[in-house]
Amino acid sequence: MFVIDANSKTPLHIQLYNEIKKDIIKNYKLGDKLPSTRKTASLYNLSKNTVKSAYSQLVVEGYIESYPQSGYKVMDTLNIDYSKIEGLNLGDNKDEEDYLYDFFPVRLEKGSFPLKIWKRIFNKVIDSSLDFGSYSCGQGEFELRVEIAKYLNDYRGVKCQASQIIIYDGFANSMALLANILKQDYSTFAIEHPGYHYALKVFDSYNYKIKKINVDENGLNIESLKSSNVKIVYITPAHQYPTGVAMPIANRQKLLDWAKEENALIIEDDYDSELRYTSRPIPSLQGLDANDRVIFLGTFSKSLSPAIRVSYIVLAKHLLPLYEKSFEFDIPKVSLMTQKTLEYFMKEGHWERHLRKIRTLNRKKHNLMEKLLIEKLGDTMKIESKGGGLAILINPIVPFDWKLLKELALKNKIKLYFAKKFVGDEWNAITLGFGGLKEIEIPKAISIFSKIWMQSIKK
Repeated sequence: MFVIDANSKTPLHIQLYNEIKKDIIKNYKLGDKLPSTRKTASLYNLSKNTVKSAYSQLVVEGYIESYPQSGYKVMDTLNIDYSKIEGLNLGDNKDEEDYLYDFFPVRLEKGSFPLKIWKRIFNKVIDSSLDFGSYSCGQGEFELRVEIAKYLNDYRGVKCQASQIIIYDGFANSMALLANILKQDYSTFAIEHPGYHYALKVFDSYNYKIKKINVDENGLNIESLKSSNVKIVYITPAHQYPTGVAMPIANRQKLLDWAKEENALIIEDDYDSELRYTSRPIPSLQGLDANDRVIFLGTFSKSLSPAIRVSYIVLAKHLLPLYEKSFEFDIPKVSLMTQKTLEYFMKEGHWERHLRKIRTLNRKKHNLMEKLLIEKLGDTMKIESKGGGLAILINPIVPFDWKLLKELALKNKIKLYFAKKFVGDEWNAITLGFGGLKEIEIPKAISIFSKIWMQSIKK
């Protein structure tokens, strides 16, 4: 049984997350299934949203994976010694707040969320006009879809209407929906290599045959894709994960020509596109598509908040009947109040202002971290990816003791993350997230990191 203290200052979902994480590491093995969110909520008298938040964080950090219709299972990263890596010390029973600095790569600074505006809008929209006695639209509130369509058309170059948009609760579940509705017509799935491991995992769980397509200096290798005989490809063309490469316009057109000729589909993940610091946001691939072959995915997690769990899919028009047939009785995945609050947040212009603010804030932090890394680590490291998102990825280019680095990180109370958690074992880098740090914290954080880095270089 877990110890959950309702009177603690630590939020309930964080308490539950910490308890489950320790239980997984001590008692679970690869493939073991966790109790359902409903059962856990009932056992500990918690709301289902609290339990889902805890499980979602464990998914993001790679401890568990969500399998549609099967629940949550322990991932294969757990066959290594967690007592010596990533700042986790089972004997000391550490909580997250015990770390001096946490370099989590997809976290926003706590004070960056526009809480006062959000609360004011929430109080305004919660009135008798909302029907709390029935399920709302499973595709998502129409008015919110209208606002998202306006934003995508105006700022991301996406050509879409509200009818094409589906509101969902996070990236993994959006991908699961696509895998489900497409499986009757497609059986193979291509992904960038290296690429986002969770996208692969979702389609693999639906028994798709997976093809990995190499990435070069221009992003996905189009010729390799053509020779793969695949009919669905997942890409991150604006800021390829994890290399940071942007696909040039010539290759984008070649990719669209391939999709037209092969009657294939492109799943475009708008990864990090809104948080670019060395150039303007790159217009979407979908906006260049004249043949209805692109599905566009986006989320509010990195620019607004991962806690609200709002993502969206822009379906190709010819797939709408297939979605409607498959999900005729689909229930909404995001709460009515979250959707209505976000709708007015966008309608009143707060979203664009917030996006400018968060881009400026994180550009300063990105540039500061990059400058300090170059100053302190010099020619001992290579920057693998920079210029966008919430993290800088680096690798040593000198003989290096990775085990010692992890031990020193634990000793100095800093939490490090490694790209293989998100990419898979074929590619690795140290992922230094700056989004969750305050600008004033970065010099000290990098000072400690640089010292343990230098101590880890093999003499």
